[in-house]
Amino acid sequence: MPKMWAGRTDGATNKIADDFNSSISFDSRMYKEDITGSMAHAAMLAKQGIITESECDALIDGLETILSDLEKGKLKIDMNCEDIHMFVEQVLTERIGDVGKKLHTARSRNDQVALDIRMYLRSEIDLIDSKVRSLIGAITDKAEEYKDCIVPGYTHLQRAQPITFGHHLMAYSMMLLRDIDRLKDTKKRMNVSPIGSCALAGTTYDTDRAFEASKLGFDEVCQNSIDGVSDRDFSLELMSDISILMMHLSRFSEEIILWSSWEFKFIELSNEYTTGSSIMPQKKNSDMAELVRGKTGRVFGDMISLFTVLKGLPLAYNKDMQEDKESVFDAVDTVKMCLDVFVGMISTMTVFPNNMLKAAQTGFINATDLADYLVRKGLPFRSAYKISGQVVSYCIQNAKVLETLSIDEYKTFSDVIDNDVYDGVDLKNCVERRTSEGGTSVSSVEKQISYCREKVSK
Repeated sequence: MPKMWAGRTDGATNKIADDFNSSISFDSRMYKEDITGSMAHAAMLAKQGIITESECDALIDGLETILSDLEKGKLKIDMNCEDIHMFVEQVLTERIGDVGKKLHTARSRNDQVALDIRMYLRSEIDLIDSKVRSLIGAITDKAEEYKDCIVPGYTHLQRAQPITFGHHLMAYSMMLLRDIDRLKDTKKRMNVSPIGSCALAGTTYDTDRAFEASKLGFDEVCQNSIDGVSDRDFSLELMSDISILMMHLSRFSEEIILWSSWEFKFIELSNEYTTGSSIMPQKKNSDMAELVRGKTGRVFGDMISLFTVLKGLPLAYNKDMQEDKESVFDAVDTVKMCLDVFVGMISTMTVFPNNMLKAAQTGFINATDLADYLVRKGLPFRSAYKISGQVVSYCIQNAKVLETLSIDEYKTFSDVIDNDVYDGVDLKNCVERRTSEGGTSVSSVEKQISYCREKVSK
């Protein structure tokens, strides 16, 4: 097939080199953006008198027909073409004749692909944002349902202090809210039009870059034509956002996997989001959570791949930059799939409050509250801390817990301890006393839920 760029050479490349050079297998997903961008470019050329209005009408009509035929399945993308830009221009020229050859006036494939990928990723950010909001909604609903369910809070994976399950879940909602903010910030910096930068130096034609950018929904244009075609920091920024988001999902997955084990049995995942074993009939595996955890490494790898591609490139455009798309497309596809799975997994999981409470009752997680009780009785915190530790040690040696220790036993450690100590170490009271902003009391969790719902609705 003759190449659109034939001239300096005859365009006859080796078949192996042709396949190696081709990007249409992955950039064809940007066909809509490529065609939409070309329509705006045609309109700009006509506005500036570079082509006639009738030529513009022919170009736009032809492009609209190609887009319609592709979306209806009447036209198939020719995978023998080098890239999506060449495919569209080739079909357009076949359909409307030599007028189609005027479309590429005052632009290059360098600024064309930079435009396409910005437009494509801009839309993908909106989709990811929507899916993150759905997940926050599912988590927040579950948190509201279990806002007073007592569970051990952990540090170092050791039982530490009593919290509510709702409080624990809301921590992930807050992380995801920040992920949304990061995506918004990235979209703002991404929404700058490179079209009109041409190959690297701009053009001799009297173009109106601002007009073209406005028609395509961009806020402004790139102020340096070399920068416009040669950087992909917007892709890197998005992949960084996605990597952080995936890290949050991976941490949550790890806890879901632990919680659903027999050793914890805090939750059970729905059969819809688990698998069985081919040999062990009793097994119910949290494969979806494990896959999210595993795919996080894949997304990290996508980001590092693009960093590595770009790190040594001289300005301006280099063919290496063709390698920007598969990694960012894979990261986008992966995070969307993981978010979809996560929403269903959280929404359908069963929670076992009694198991959580039993775990909370046997870990001395109210020891800090005993120390706080002693402080309220007038002891310095460090003295109270030491006494509380001695009481815990005594309980362990005698197979007792703080709630069941007799008052006489308590008084062997300090005369200031009285019967009100039992209110002080009661797990429910321990939780409800933590009324500081962001704390684990029910009223505090309710405020967190309200805050989160308000943020997600904006």
